[in-house]
Amino acid sequence: MFDFLTSKLEKIVSPLFGKKSLTEENIKKAVSEVRLALLDADVNYSVIKTFIQKVKQKALGEETIKSVKSGDQFIKVVHDELVELMGSEVKEINLKKRPSIIMVCGLQGSGKTTFCAKLAYHLKKDAQNSRILLVACDRQRPAAVEQLKQMGEKAGASVFTELGEESPVKVAKKALQYLADHPHDVVIFDTAGRLNIDEALMKELKTLKEVVQPHEVLFVANAMLGQDAVNVAKQFHEEVAFDGTVLTMLDGSTRGGAALSIVEVTQKPLKFEGIGETIEDIQPFHPKSMADRILGMGDTINLVRKAQEHISDKDAEDLQKKIRKASFTYEDFLKQFSMIKKMGSLKGLLKMLPGGANLGDLPLSEKDFVKNEAIILSMTIKERQEQVEIIMPRRRRLAKGSGCSLDDVNRLIKNFKKCKQMMKSMPKGKQLEKFMGGTKWQ
Repeated sequence: MFDFLTSKLEKIVSPLFGKKSLTEENIKKAVSEVRLALLDADVNYSVIKTFIQKVKQKALGEETIKSVKSGDQFIKVVHDELVELMGSEVKEINLKKRPSIIMVCGLQGSGKTTFCAKLAYHLKKDAQNSRILLVACDRQRPAAVEQLKQMGEKAGASVFTELGEESPVKVAKKALQYLADHPHDVVIFDTAGRLNIDEALMKELKTLKEVVQPHEVLFVANAMLGQDAVNVAKQFHEEVAFDGTVLTMLDGSTRGGAALSIVEVTQKPLKFEGIGETIEDIQPFHPKSMADRILGMGDTINLVRKAQEHISDKDAEDLQKKIRKASFTYEDFLKQFSMIKKMGSLKGLLKMLPGGANLGDLPLSEKDFVKNEAIILSMTIKERQEQVEIIMPRRRRLAKGSGCSLDDVNRLIKNFKKCKQMMKSMPKGKQLEKFMGGTKWQ
């Protein structure tokens, strides 16, 4: 999503790396360029004004460190202010009561229903939130109830529909009565939206809020709308008073203005972000992670989180040992393919690595995974363990045995050597443990 803004900021900061120190003159020029980049990214003007003032003031007040380049010092200032702008720290939703009641609202097309199911899936990972009920209070949009039923099934959550009832308020009341005999840990109310804000929608949401008495009200904003999403969020908060925002469709081509403006305008935290279309494509919003992504530093925070979800401690420890000893083999490469497939698309994971977006010649599709697995599985034990050199006759045999081309085999071997070289240059000892998630990330 932030490729547009990232490329602009990289061009702005590059000239500073050639400077010996940060001065009022070069800071003034860089700050002016940052202002234009943020305007192009559809960030709220008043937010830009405050942000630029803070960056300029802080950059001028920075004590020059001889061992640190001017460009790096300026990036740190911008990074710190971006984190501050987006809320400083992760804000969790309120799940202290049982049942915890969550009400989800937003405009039609923002992704409310999908988010409700994704949130149920996300919360079910915690054993304390195993019983989740989705309540279909969207009676405005055709097929909304059926969509919630289908997605709720994927999420492993129960769905209360009350078919034939047209009043969202009556549906909500009956759902609360149902809870008396059917206890749940978390109840998520999906509400109706409109194409635009209107009096009827706001009245309905206010009444629903009074009836269900939610512990958490979440506003879902489509990041693709940019500045419009921020304006809508402001109006919703003035009328309904929500507790936090969810940004959906962050995997789109939007320029990022909503993410950078919405906290400052509403004074309410961003709590979740939708990063794809599948049920698991949701993650808590982390201001530092987002600032890292905007500045092209990767997303190691969410990369470690994904790894911890899908890779066992033993596998992680074994991989650390292999990296330390530089004894990574084709067998390990094959195992990594399996792990990566569990974690998501390779292209998405590469973008999470600092500078990973530049590794464009690595295999990036499911088709490549299948080919590479077939080639490695066609190897002898000695070939997989690098006890013999895979010379041309062996490569031809692997191509024939795997049903792939000779080019596919050559590409795999080249990429394997590139990955191995990358691992040799990775940090060792405690630095490696931190990189692999062995220490707690803040």
